[in-house]
Amino acid sequence: MLTKRIIPCLDIRDGRTVKGVNFVGLRDAGDPVELAVRYCNELADELVFLDITATVEKRETFAALVADIAAAINIPFTVGGGISAVAHVETLLNAGADKVSVNSAAVREPDLIDRLVASFGSQCIVLAVDTRQTGREHVVHTHGGRTPTDRRTIEWIDEAVARGVGEILLTSMDHDGTKGGFACDITRTISERVRVPVIASGGAGTAEHFREVLDEGRADAALAASVFHFGEIPIPVLKAQLSDAGLPVRLAPTLAT
Repeated sequence: MLTKRIIPCLDIRDGRTVKGVNFVGLRDAGDPVELAVRYCNELADELVFLDITATVEKRETFAALVADIAAAINIPFTVGGGISAVAHVETLLNAGADKVSVNSAAVREPDLIDRLVASFGSQCIVLAVDTRQTGREHVVHTHGGRTPTDRRTIEWIDEAVARGVGEILLTSMDHDGTKGGFACDITRTISERVRVPVIASGGAGTAEHFREVLDEGRADAALAASVFHFGEIPIPVLKAQLSDAGLPVRLAPTLAT
């Protein structure tokens, strides 16, 4: 079994880290550079930066802030928000991002995925999917979760993988910020269906929630925000508990057995 990854997420608005519930009710969670350094020191496996209002405000992601964070850390760094062209990706990679995530623009123009993969390779392109259950279907939402589409989540992910994306970041809007657990059912369905890694996002509240989605949910990685930002679950402690539960994780030397 491949090592499971624990990934903090910095949701950015106006240069600050924020966090809400079900994509609304945002509150300040701190300075993004300071948080990034803390997570790097705590042995987070990767870091995700999402400029959550870039698409709505019709602008590109703040490259200067990306550069500040990239200069302060030494772990893989994924950046998303407002990416709609090859030039945007070039700017972010030059600023220090290792990967980029695309969401709204890819839904609007699926050929964007083809162009990005051709220019930068599958390993660099992450498809972010904000999904909400409507009746019996999971439906893709765009523009920071504000806009429902006619895309069914599983079908859209199938298409994006066929076009060459290298990873899926799946966020359950129904679970986001609730701390009631990840959406294990849809995560497992997609993880068992596609040939690329799946990152589960939305709903982390306890260490057991992480174990569930990484084990029963078959996710390759679990992403969370508020439980890390506000010190509710320290990453080294979480990893030690996951290791004790039999999951392969990268441990700090002082916790390794």
